[in-house]
Amino acid sequence: MTRPILNVADAPKHAGSNGDRFAYQMRELAGPLGAVRIGANVTIVPPGKAAFPFHHHHVNEEHFFILSGSGVLRAGAATYPVKPHDYIVNLPGAADLAHQLVNTGQQDLVYLAISTSVLPEVVGYPDSGKTGVRIAATMDPDARFMLADTAKATVGYWDGEDGSAVAALVGTGGD
Repeated sequence: MTRPILNVADAPKHAGSNGDRFAYQMRELAGPLGAVRIGANVTIVPPGKAAFPFHHHHVNEEHFFILSGSGVLRAGAATYPVKPHDYIVNLPGAADLAHQLVNTGQQDLVYLAISTSVLPEVVGYPDSGKTGVRIAATMDPDARFMLADTAKATVGYWDGEDGSAVAALVGTGGD
C-alpha cells in the first residue's frame, strides 16, 4: 500500500504564467497519493495576479479554502472579498457559475483547492469566448482541446454522415 500522507513541502510542484496577469505555483496533493475521484492541491498566487482565467466547469465541482493572503472571488457577475479561513464552493453549470480568484492583496494568496475528477470535463471561458475539453488526467497538451465558442454550432450532428458504411454492411439490393 502507498503511504497515505504527503507533506506539502514534499508534494510535486508546478508553476505557470501568462502575460502580466496570470501566475501560480501549485503543489499537487491528491494524485501522488493515488486519488482517482478527488483532486487536491495548494495553489499560490502572487499579488496582482490570478492563477487561471475566469471559467466554469460543466462536470466537476471545485472548492477553495483560503489559507493566507487576500483577494477577490469573481463568481458569475458578482465579486466577493476573500480572506484566510474563507471556504468557497463552485458548483458545475453554465457561465453564470464561472469563477476566478484574483490576488488583490500585498502578499501571496494561498489556498487549498479540492475538486471532483470526472472525465471528460468541459470548461467554459466566458472572458475569452472559448470552451475546453479535457479527456485525460495528464498535463499532456493532447489531453485537452480548445475551441472558439463561435465554432460550436458550425457542424450539425448528421453533417458528413451519408450512410455509405451502413450500406456496405447491409447491401444495397433491397432484400
